[in-house]
Amino acid sequence: MRLSRSLASVTAAVALVISLAYEAMPHARVEARKPAAAPQLFGAACRTTVHGSHVIAYCHNPYPQTDRVALHIECDRWWDIDSDGTGIDAGPAQTVRLAGRCWEDVRAVWVSHQKRAR
Repeated sequence: MRLSRSLASVTAAVALVISLAYEAMPHARVEARKPAAAPQLFGAACRTTVHGSHVIAYCHNPYPQTDRVALHIECDRWWDIDSDGTGIDAGPAQTVRLAGRCWEDVRAVWVSHQKRAR
């Protein structure tokens, strides 16, 4: 019985010393985080359709920054010339129509986007 009383007092003394040493130690200062800036929403939503060798794309820009969109067409035949259309500005809340064609079959179609400087 006597051993358990001395063990209890030693345990209490060690716990007290550890807690005092913890309070005396310097801690790293934690800076408050600044909220991250909201990402800039950008880019017109484009819908492309292919009818035979003809391609049509409609791009609608729901954002306040102007998006310069261009239609790119890759033709299927090796002798058929691929085309990269000139860019057209899609202003805020504006829908633009892009069109192009191959002589025969179309392999791939995509629209590129570029932020327009103000």
